[in-house]
This record gives sequence, structure tokens and C-alpha cells, in this order.
Amino acid sequence: MKITIVGLGYVGLSLSILLSQKHNVIGYDINHDRIKLLTSKINPLLDNEISDYLQNKKLKLSFTTNAFIAFKNIDYLLISTPTDFDEIAKRFDTQPIETVIKSVLKFNKKVVIIIKSTVPIGYTESLRKKFKYESIFFSPEFLREGKALYDNLFPSRIVIGSQTPAGKKFGYMLKDLSLNPNTQIFFTNSNEAEAIKLFSNTYLAMRVAFFNELDTFSELKQLNSKKIIEGVSSDPRIGNYYNNPSFGYGGYCLPKDTKQLLVNYEKIPQELIGSVIESNQTRKEHIVRMILKKRPKIVGIYRLVMKLNSDNIRSSAIQGVIKILLEKKVKVIIYEPLIQDNKFYGSDIVNDLNLFLKESNLIISNRLYKELEVFKEKVYTRDLFSIN
Repeated sequence: MKITIVGLGYVGLSLSILLSQKHNVIGYDINHDRIKLLTSKINPLLDNEISDYLQNKKLKLSFTTNAFIAFKNIDYLLISTPTDFDEIAKRFDTQPIETVIKSVLKFNKKVVIIIKSTVPIGYTESLRKKFKYESIFFSPEFLREGKALYDNLFPSRIVIGSQTPAGKKFGYMLKDLSLNPNTQIFFTNSNEAEAIKLFSNTYLAMRVAFFNELDTFSELKQLNSKKIIEGVSSDPRIGNYYNNPSFGYGGYCLPKDTKQLLVNYEKIPQELIGSVIESNQTRKEHIVRMILKKRPKIVGIYRLVMKLNSDNIRSSAIQGVIKILLEKKVKVIIYEPLIQDNKFYGSDIVNDLNLFLKESNLIISNRLYKELEVFKEKVYTRDLFSIN
């Protein structure tokens, strides 16, 4: 098949590599620097499998910033552009998706359009009506940053929001490339596929919030949080996973997806979904209270990334903690090698590690990095299991 994938972040790039093992794939992005790197087989993302496949596998893969080359004479178009949550409009910003669809339909009126970007429930159906074009469907991704290609090679499940021949064909293309022989495919309508995505991520956020509230209780009651979590998680119905306390759920997906799901509820009765969102803010406020109890003169923030082995700081939980600390007039300095500027939220970036460690009275870190272990007496973290 001839396939173009629009947007070469974690989702788009991992799909490009996955599908180009057997199909002719064009990766399209408006970022010229990214295209230049990829054309030279240099991975711009922190993902070992992507780097390995780019450099060592035979792929039918090319990259371009030219829309005509990308959209003409292709069978499938996959859209994986970002859909940020607009706090004013109270919904995902889906305009980039519609811009791509308008563009491709100028060149190609036979293409099957598959939306991989996360969207509101009911959105794909509205697109078919708006563009008077039936060959548009939604297929969600369930990927981890840093493990995007791995999660495409060993998918937990494949969800296709279409029961048409084109939808089923695409589903079995993905199944054919899966290294997990037991991968299940779910063929649904687009509304149901959109709901699967948002409810899945909201459940993960709920699980994070639950163990964080357990940890808050343990910390204030001076109980051993780790032992309680291990005892609770030993029940196979609960499971010993996704239970390491943190400063809150964050990253690109969970904060925005929980908010969008709550908006989709509209007048439908609910308590839990809204409470998950509120719990995340409550957790950050608790973390700040515990920091203030230690009366530090200078609080050092060690890394802004959401988790270990990540190159992404978008919506990380630590940023919410920083904002509250600054509101409380606490002096904050930040160690984050990914940022070249001198300031972040008005606070100094100190990327000389020795100077950072020396100036910080208290170091707070969402995860306990190995380089901090010798400074444990100065570190405040809720990382109990040394896992993400």
C-alpha cells in the first residue's frame, strides 16, 4: 500500500517505521529540521527502538515537507498531529486535523483518511458530514513516550473505528506487523473508538490519583506507604503495576484527555471523572505543603521531564508544583539540561550540576535519579519503587 503519515512525533514516526517494513510510506511534517534529521536516519526523539530501526532495518520510508508529494496517489493517509486542550474553548484544538484533510482532498479524492490524533467523542462523525466524505475513521494509539515503536510492535490491542472493508484492511495490516501473535483487534464505530481512547487514559489517570492519595494518607499518618501499596497491589484484581507514587499524573496525554472526557459528559451524571482531575491538583498542593514544612530557603527542582528516560517536559506534574511554590514566594532554581534558556517560569536554570546541588537547600524530584542517591538527605521525592 502507499501510505502517508502526517506529523512525526512519537505516534507518527513509530507508525511510519512500523508500516514501512512492508508498505511504501511517506512521513510528512512541516518541521524542516526534523525532516532533515530523519532523511539522514537520525532519530530526533528519545526512543531506542526507533533509532535502531531507522539505522539498521530495510524500510520503504521517505520523508518530505512537500504536500503534493505527500498527498498525491496514496491509498491511506494517517493524521497524527497534536491536539492540545484549549482551556478557553474547553475542548481539544482539532484545527490542525481539518487543515490536513482540506489539503489532502485537493490532491486526492480516493484516499482513506485515518485519524490517529486523540479527538473528542463524536468528532470523526462530524468530519464526515462537514467534508461530505465518508472515508474518514478514527483509530487510537496506546503508546508510551520512549517506547512508542515497541508498543506498536507489541500492541496491547488494535482498535479500528470502522467496520468498512478499508477499515478492516487497515486493521489487519497492523495485525500483520505485530510481533505479538495474540494481539486482539476491535472493530467499532468511530464514536466507540474515540471513547475507548479517552476512557483508557482516564482510567490510568484515576489509578495514578488513587495511589497518590494512598501515599498522601500514609505520609501524613506516618505509615509506610511502600508496604501498604505492596499489600494492596498483591491482590490480582488490583495488580502490582502503575502504582508508584508521584507528584501527580502529567505528560502530554493524561491531563488533556481527562479534561476532554469530562467535557464530553456534558449533562450526563458523573462524580468520578471530575474528581480524578481535582485529585491531581490536590496532590500537587499537598506536595507543596510538605516542601514548605521543611522551610527551605532555595528549592532546587531536579528535572522537568515527566519520567525517567524522557525528553518531553510538556505538562509534567512538577511544573504545577513549581507554579504553586512561586505563588508562595519560594525561591526556585531548576536543573534541566533540555532547556538552554536562562529562565523557566521566571526561575533560574542552573545546569551546572555541582552548583545546583550546592545552592539547593532542598532538592525535589518526581523520580529518584541515580545521580541523586548520594544526596538523599537533601532530596524530597515520593518515588518508592524506582520505576515510572
